[in-house]
Amino acid sequence: MRKTLPPMLKDSQRMTRTKQIVLTILTVSLLTGCDFIKNTFTYKDKTKEFVETLINEDYDKAIDQFAMEHEMARNTDKEAMKNGLADFRELVVKNFGTELNYSLMKSEKKFSTNEEENTPPNTTVALIEFSNDKEFGVFNVLFDDNSGKILNINTLDVKQPIPSMTIFWLFGLLAICIPIFNIYVIRQIKRSDLKKKWLKYIAVIFLNVPAITYAAVNGFSFSLLSFQILLGVSFGYMGFLNSFWTIGVPLGGLYWFWKLRQQENEGAKTEMTTEQKLEIETSVDNDKPTNE
Repeated sequence: MRKTLPPMLKDSQRMTRTKQIVLTILTVSLLTGCDFIKNTFTYKDKTKEFVETLINEDYDKAIDQFAMEHEMARNTDKEAMKNGLADFRELVVKNFGTELNYSLMKSEKKFSTNEEENTPPNTTVALIEFSNDKEFGVFNVLFDDNSGKILNINTLDVKQPIPSMTIFWLFGLLAICIPIFNIYVIRQIKRSDLKKKWLKYIAVIFLNVPAITYAAVNGFSFSLLSFQILLGVSFGYMGFLNSFWTIGVPLGGLYWFWKLRQQENEGAKTEMTTEQKLEIETSVDNDKPTNE
């Protein structure tokens, strides 16, 4: 005779199975993320080592730094590859010289509904900024996740003068004032006797529009319908090309700051009027004749 489990026991087993699946997914995601972060710290050094090898015209060693065992590179002709590396070296040296500095801008894996925009399986794209004393450019490097070696490298269409970062950091001081002001207004709302305070908080946090951006390379720009949440400021510092501050005009904060000041002024006027009435009543009572 077939036994059936009680409904509560069935539900308990389903919950346990669901928890196990979720825990497995989280564990795999965490391990994958840790590997991604660990690999990211090596991309700049590997790119620097490769480019310096290339500058020294050691093309055999440069080819060893490629993931030649990867399926994308298995049928590559090494002699043709050396010619391509020589042309690539000439391009870099002609435009930027041989003494270069390097910094990691970002690394990413692209997932898109458009297959052409996806990174190949088990690969990572790294953007490495390089510069001489006057100008900078960007390497776009495709790394093989399994071997940690290079699959492809090219330069983006970037050759810009190195910008002064003085205005960038000065604008940053202004940008920091926006969240400080919004936090101050939120504290004032909390201390007030306003009703439905949560609606006021949302207004302060979200109504930071229009937006003003200062980018290290492109300077100032203005966006009329760009909302800056997170208390009105966003920030990026990934090489010269992707360094920016964006601030939203704190319309929500300014409005409720004005309303609270208006409320305080009305309260002060009411208090003054009451005091004046008390003074008048007191003076009238003092002027009344007393019966002896």
